[in-house]
Amino acid sequence: MKRTQITIKDIARELGISPSTVSRALKDHPDISAETKKAVRDLAAKYHYTPNSIALSLRSQKSNVIGVVIPQIVHFFFSSVISGIEEAAEEYGYNVMVCQSDESYEKEIRNVDTCISSRIDGILVSMSKNTHKYDHFEKVLDDNIPLVFFDRVCPGVKADRIVVDDYYGAFNAVEHMIKGGCRRIAHLGSSKHLLIARNRLNGYIDALKKYGLPVDESIILECDSRESALERTPTLFTKGENPDGIFAINDLAASGALTAVKRLGFSVPDDVSICGFSDGLVAQVVEPPMTTVEQHGFEVGKAAAQLLIDRIEGRATTNSITKMIKTTLVVRESTRLVKDSANV
Repeated sequence: MKRTQITIKDIARELGISPSTVSRALKDHPDISAETKKAVRDLAAKYHYTPNSIALSLRSQKSNVIGVVIPQIVHFFFSSVISGIEEAAEEYGYNVMVCQSDESYEKEIRNVDTCISSRIDGILVSMSKNTHKYDHFEKVLDDNIPLVFFDRVCPGVKADRIVVDDYYGAFNAVEHMIKGGCRRIAHLGSSKHLLIARNRLNGYIDALKKYGLPVDESIILECDSRESALERTPTLFTKGENPDGIFAINDLAASGALTAVKRLGFSVPDDVSICGFSDGLVAQVVEPPMTTVEQHGFEVGKAAAQLLIDRIEGRATTNSITKMIKTTLVVRESTRLVKDSANV
């Protein structure tokens, strides 16, 4: 049986006072006597009264809800980002509504429409890898709803963004592998229309060039999931000279590559060094524990939420802002130890 929620009018009727007096008593207005305030609060507590948030938002034109659209919550990075968003949101009295696009452009559009129809105060977005058109994001801005991109940012929309230093994260990872003796390093990347994929690819390429190593397109694969890495990694070992290192765009792909390499009978890291990107739990539980690039997802989420709230509350008055979060290389046992730099 559905329970009927008590209203201010119900409290007023039972106490024989006006609804406006009840409202002011609940807000601790100085014009209301202590006796009336106590009677109102006692009755509100007895009937478990809670304010009607929809009515409040209609009056204030503010819902105190932030919408978040992410590709998949299963990724450690995105779950860390959400934790950072929620901490910042709670600090400023906002609630968080999370939607998953599941890497679908069509579902991402529905996610954004849901956020708008739910009267959210602003939206945080990390876009789907299959998003090639951006009309739904332009619609958000046209409706004067604050919008902040994080991690997977949209190059075609002028909005605030929080980005990870993907280029130097990749560069440092590949340089570490080269200094450990790797000379033929494969790359498992993602769709090149994603800025993060291009930045990590460019970091990989520039590290090879710095040390005079060739860039072999045949060992650069679009392969960004554990399943695809399990399937495609063996093909890297059918191209003549075997790779002695694999740098993957994320930890899930790296873990798939690690499993595939071991199934082929090779040793990690003696035969093949492997490095991922994210530093999630999977990097710590695989055998051997995996070298990876820490993206600081919690910091990304907190910074994104802070910037969005500043926009909502009018503290950010300049044009679109871009903030970069530095990465950290976390060295574990899946890559060979750095050799004397004189021998690199």
